[in-house]
Amino acid sequence: MAERPARKSPTPHVAQVVRTERLTPHMQRVVLGGDGLAEFTAGDCTDHYVKILFAPAGVSYPEPFDIQRIREELPREQWPVTRTYTVRWWDPKTRELALDFVVHGDQGLAGPWALRAEPGDTVRLLGPGGAYAPDPTADWHLIAGDESALPAIAAALEALPEGAEVRAFVEVEGPEEEQPIATGAEVVWLHRAGRPVGQALVEAVRSLDFPAGTPHAFVHGEAGFVKELRRLLRVEHQVPRERLSVSGYWRLGHNEDGWQASKREWNAQVEAEQEAA
Repeated sequence: MAERPARKSPTPHVAQVVRTERLTPHMQRVVLGGDGLAEFTAGDCTDHYVKILFAPAGVSYPEPFDIQRIREELPREQWPVTRTYTVRWWDPKTRELALDFVVHGDQGLAGPWALRAEPGDTVRLLGPGGAYAPDPTADWHLIAGDESALPAIAAALEALPEGAEVRAFVEVEGPEEEQPIATGAEVVWLHRAGRPVGQALVEAVRSLDFPAGTPHAFVHGEAGFVKELRRLLRVEHQVPRERLSVSGYWRLGHNEDGWQASKREWNAQVEAEQEAA
């Protein structure tokens, strides 16, 4: 039997912080750039994402950086920790990449890093990935999510053709978390005001008078409300699966490591339950 060729380790992009900006009390933008993004490319997807690699405190890695070698030779507690973030925008001319981070003080890993980031800081990232862009031929568009999906929602709205029929809902904690979006579409901002995440979104979409035709839907954010809205769209409104971009970016009570480890199984379970309904 011929030997299977060695699996090539993905090569991370090495970027530098160019500038930062506090967008709202709980949203921080970090713009990355530098020659390390020379091979970075992004297509037409509006939900492009990258995986940022964070070294544990006190750990450094030999050059050239090789994540496969690191995982083979170092104990697991010294492996880089990954956090996934949606690309807000990518400018290939200036070679600048904007990532927006939801921040809650010192809570978490990526948020505190974004708050402390300074020009010249170096960061490694993998990607981009992505799968969704609003179909310009769709009868209408349904776009819904919480603040974790706001960068992708904004990118999608800005990519829509003028005059597209859209129903867009974004849930944030309060009016201070709203952001300007360069779109002619109406955006309904839902204020959580201490209620459970996603409750206002579910209520808004459930009470929506659906326009005629089949929507192209984008529903992303906390996994609990995503599951409810997926059921509403698939089972009650019979929206075809291929017309849905639905993803739980995060889940209450789980950090990203725990959530990503169980996400595939959770998605399969949700699909099975709803197909059986």
